[in-house]
Amino acid sequence: MNIGIIGAGYVGLTTAAVLAELGHAVSCVDRDEEKISRLNNGVIPIYEPGLDELVDRHRTANRLIFRHDVEETVRQNDIIMIAVGTPSAIDGAADLVFVRSVLKSIASALSDSKIIIMKSTVPPGTGDWAESFLIEEGVAKEHFEVVSNPEFLREGTAIYDTFHPDRIVIGTHNEAAAEVVQSLYAGIEAKTIITGRTEAELIKYGSNAFLATKLSFINELARVCEAYGADIMDVAIGIGKDSRIGEKFLQAGIGYGGSCLPKDVQALMAAAAAKNEPLKLLQAVAEVNDTQLGAYVRKLEHVLGGLDETKHIAVWGATFKENTDDLRYSRAVAIMESLARRASTLTAYDPLAAPSIAGVTWKESALAAVEGADALVIATGWAEFVQADWQEVAKRMKGSVVMDGRNVLNRKAIESAGLRYVGVGRP
Repeated sequence: MNIGIIGAGYVGLTTAAVLAELGHAVSCVDRDEEKISRLNNGVIPIYEPGLDELVDRHRTANRLIFRHDVEETVRQNDIIMIAVGTPSAIDGAADLVFVRSVLKSIASALSDSKIIIMKSTVPPGTGDWAESFLIEEGVAKEHFEVVSNPEFLREGTAIYDTFHPDRIVIGTHNEAAAEVVQSLYAGIEAKTIITGRTEAELIKYGSNAFLATKLSFINELARVCEAYGADIMDVAIGIGKDSRIGEKFLQAGIGYGGSCLPKDVQALMAAAAAKNEPLKLLQAVAEVNDTQLGAYVRKLEHVLGGLDETKHIAVWGATFKENTDDLRYSRAVAIMESLARRASTLTAYDPLAAPSIAGVTWKESALAAVEGADALVIATGWAEFVQADWQEVAKRMKGSVVMDGRNVLNRKAIESAGLRYVGVGRP
């Protein structure tokens, strides 16, 4: 099929590459002419394992093309997929300014029948609003069908997730449109859920909200473990073996971040509040996440006997998780900002990112960052950090404290090097 994807960001670019791999002719369009120029020259603007090879292969074969003319893309393709950002507004609600702009462009160019797929994460009711908006812009209802088709990608494993999804959700009551959208993913084995548009939108928000809830739950339980001298790692294993609960997202740490969970939790709360249905559980989820990082900064302060200008803290990690260059809502960045406010000397290293943070000096390697440090904080679970030479780390450090903010390190290896291991929810 001929597919036009509007938005060459994380979701749009990954989806475009995968659909091209499935045999479709894909046009990926973005109004950012510099981004499109770089993509046409083989430069991928984001880091995602496997994405550059996939894009290069299909760009070379002309199965995947990049352009910046939205209207022309609408005219030339039967299926239009919207994959633009929906950032948080001041009140936490999803800002649909980019979605509205795309719909305006679609309305100005649409002259024959199209299926318009909403891939962007949008609040409940957006699909119905989009349909009404296009009609108000003068588009005949028989010329289009709006379908919700949310994505469930994890940064760092997005290519794998797209080829091996837990489910494919299609939101429409139009059977013909549902069949067309389902056929886009022919060759991918997954259960397809066909439902209404609003239900599909809530499946996306509800999924991310529940994952955030699991993370805040295990982080709060980690604090209880510390109070009783128990180990959250053992507790999480025992809880996760219950088939009703599952093992995933029970990894205690300094809090969740990224472009999805914080934003989507706030957006769902805002959408519910608009209907006078406050989500008190999610309010608590967000509150736990907001306070989790501070609890472990205080713990580090206690272990070191204070944080002041005499202390040198090294931080490994800046991105919100491993295998991505995404810094959005990064807890690693937040912990560095918090430590900097306590006037500590800070050195840091990350394999992909070195954001400008007042008071932080970036080093060229992990070992260079720990040179002379009183303590080391692991803020992102990169494999490079997990596999570190702890004997060498001990030689480089002035102090001995290693705070594992992601509970990913080998405690025995650290302690055998003469270092003091401090984890999250661990005695």
